[in-house]
Amino acid sequence: MRGERTDERTGAGTGARGGEVRPVRVVVAGVNGYGRHHLDNVARLAAAGRAELAGICDVAPPSGPSAPGVPVSADLPALIRDTGAEAAVIATPIHTHAPLAAAALRAGAHVLLEKPPAPSVGAFAEIAAAVAETGLGCQVGFQSLGSAAIPAARELLGEPVRGIGVAGAWSRPFGYYTRSAWSGRRRLDGVDVMDGALTNPFAHAVATALAVAGADTVDSVAGIELELHRANAIESDDTSSARVRLADGTVVAITVSLCSDRRTEPYLHLHGEHRSARLFYTLDEVEIDGVRTGFDRADLLENLLAHVRDGTGLLVPLARTGGFTRLLDAIRLAPDPRPVDARFVRTEPSRLVLPGIEGLAVRAAAELATLSELGFPEALGTGPGAPPWPEPALRVDGREVAAYVRRGDLRATDAPRPHLHPVRTLGGTVVTDTQPDDHVHHFGAGIAVSDVDGANFWGGSTYVRGEGPRMLPNHGRQRRRTLRPVDGGYAEELDWTGPDGTVLAAEERTLTARRPAGAPGGAWALDVSFTLTGRTGRPLVLQSSACKGRTGAGYGGFFWRAPKDPAGPDVFAVFTGEASGEEAVHGSVTPWLALTSDAWSLLFVQTAGLDPWFVRVAEYPGVGPALAWDRPLTVPDRLHRAITVVVADGRLAPDRARELAAAEGAPA
Repeated sequence: MRGERTDERTGAGTGARGGEVRPVRVVVAGVNGYGRHHLDNVARLAAAGRAELAGICDVAPPSGPSAPGVPVSADLPALIRDTGAEAAVIATPIHTHAPLAAAALRAGAHVLLEKPPAPSVGAFAEIAAAVAETGLGCQVGFQSLGSAAIPAARELLGEPVRGIGVAGAWSRPFGYYTRSAWSGRRRLDGVDVMDGALTNPFAHAVATALAVAGADTVDSVAGIELELHRANAIESDDTSSARVRLADGTVVAITVSLCSDRRTEPYLHLHGEHRSARLFYTLDEVEIDGVRTGFDRADLLENLLAHVRDGTGLLVPLARTGGFTRLLDAIRLAPDPRPVDARFVRTEPSRLVLPGIEGLAVRAAAELATLSELGFPEALGTGPGAPPWPEPALRVDGREVAAYVRRGDLRATDAPRPHLHPVRTLGGTVVTDTQPDDHVHHFGAGIAVSDVDGANFWGGSTYVRGEGPRMLPNHGRQRRRTLRPVDGGYAEELDWTGPDGTVLAAEERTLTARRPAGAPGGAWALDVSFTLTGRTGRPLVLQSSACKGRTGAGYGGFFWRAPKDPAGPDVFAVFTGEASGEEAVHGSVTPWLALTSDAWSLLFVQTAGLDPWFVRVAEYPGVGPALAWDRPLTVPDRLHRAITVVVADGRLAPDRARELAAAEGAPA
């Protein structure tokens, strides 16, 4: 089943009355942290003629570049009145939300208020009173509640939801708790702050679960059980369980931690009478019967602007967050979190880790249990058959060799896309790198193109002829429509969407893992194929930076970013059947190419299509066939490519690489 797709963005009315839409004047309060995202979003909507940045409000000067000529003030109500702003975005510390939101409303502006809306039921009531008094809208920034995946999850389940489990496991460095005066605090100078795992970083998880359950109002919550813990030396919780019993009998059990050894994608486990489903709210995906389906998400500021102009209903009005605020208030009134016994905490240079917390979170969501019921903390790392985190992975002979990742925490400038990482040899050596310091927009092994009809699907800067690299607001993203298991791996359908949400291309992709032909037990083979089809009614035009004047920068297509070696680039060898060395093979057109080191070898064989090789060794190790090497590639209908990568432990000799390539179909 495919996710519902339309040409119009959900809930975003045009406000047209037979003429052009007048941009909504917007002020942004709090721009030295997450508020910079809102500034970028206002700029995006301004480029579309929907918004105009009227002013910036902060107690400190903006730390980054801001719009020239835009007034800056520390007085939000005065800024609204002086600029005639019709909407205010508030992204300030939690304890300032209620007074600022009420003041902005009374100054005449509709409000987009960052989550959580308020640190207590009393503060929530203050905002609600201002909404009632002014008749203006207050949208709460729970972005996940703008997702079409929420109603779809219940529909796909096809039966009543009797319970919802929530599992979340992230990692946070020590610096996370010192980023501001209120970080990791329950109270600051006698004022409620409530910056804990349940109420801030995982607030979207809590709010999404309550939304799926229909627990919108304060009165929808019948009872709450809390287990608050902390491994770090902070006031608030970093590892906790909450079990909420709703008035209709539904149980919502939430277990989250900021002390994992890695980032995972949090999810809701929906329990029906006979079936279950998972909702990955950061990805807008629903998984049922092994198939993942992706859905659209409406932008909440865009929705608020439509509300201002033509009365479009708000997607996340303040009233819809009453159930969440009821839980937050219970956490506020609860005893301080209990420290986790140091015996169960692993201290690393930059963070604390609770080994095995991911497995406990998965179990808690599956059993609608709390941490104590699973034996926390003694059960850390020792639970019977702790289940793995539910994420796609490729396996050979039952052994996981590659994780297939789609991350919900990436910025627009990363050109978010699914990718393989980590990829391992059968001996366990990792042969991919992700977001390395030298190129933070490199992501393991995947498919990326620097220019598709003017949109950047590679990430980072865009090369402009005559100017060089420039950071432009032109980044696209690959959005999953479906991911389903097939023999040996997965088949996937994706939309390549431009920065304005237009679908430029559709892609069909398959990724499978197997034993390679003619190889003994020390290697495995990855098969990747993809087909791009234009969706704009005109031919697709693919370009690389080399097409625009940057000599040798023909990258774009399937690309593998390998890890650097501590000993330096001299440990790597790169060769084809005809030549060796980076300079000799870069740009060559041959069926196969090998990149080897003492620890691992990668043999790339083009099995459909034959493109020049883009190769880097001295700067960083990376390889990929280049679709548009030095001139644009016009695709009138469809583009199909396939590649096999043999992943081996140790260093492959050239003769052995040639034999393996021939066994995979390369000409001898």
